[in-house]
Amino acid sequence: MNASQDTASALPVPSGATSEGDGIAIGNGPARVDVYIDFQCPFCKRFELAAQPTIDKLLDQQMVSFVRHPMNFLDRVSATAYSTRAAAASAAAADADMFNEYARALFISQPPEGGPGLSDAELVELGEEIGVSDPAFAQTIRRGLYLPWPDYVTQRAVARGVGGTPSLFVDGIPVPARPDVLHEAVQRVLT
Repeated sequence: MNASQDTASALPVPSGATSEGDGIAIGNGPARVDVYIDFQCPFCKRFELAAQPTIDKLLDQQMVSFVRHPMNFLDRVSATAYSTRAAAASAAAADADMFNEYARALFISQPPEGGPGLSDAELVELGEEIGVSDPAFAQTIRRGLYLPWPDYVTQRAVARGVGGTPSLFVDGIPVPARPDVLHEAVQRVLT
């Protein structure tokens, strides 16, 4: 067991997490796509909303395992540590098997960068609006169970060389965070 596994085993890690514990995987296709995001990052929002049809198609065709790594880079510009709180709330949504839907809802409802962000009550309400019905979701957010997790995700990302968000990798190779490039890179991996 290496040091990162020791760290991950000491943290509560959400359902659907990668074996490293630093991202949430959806799909089980042969090409692995990793995207490093911050829920307060306007460029991440732009990428996620533009790439949604491509991501959905790749998942529907079982071509990819799509892993989002929710980081907290932008906590330094938020008075309420919104990036950490949103990432922790996304982990609670993963436990309710609604991570993908909740991540998209967070981007659609993204508050202005540098502001206080959504309150914990609003994060809970957002989950309820998209159909998270498990009462443990709200309890997990209110208790702050996953608040340490985004720090771990961010430390692992920085160790990998991620210097900003969104950062996109297809089978370990960095590519520009654009839907067309994502699709082409996946096609290259699969041929």
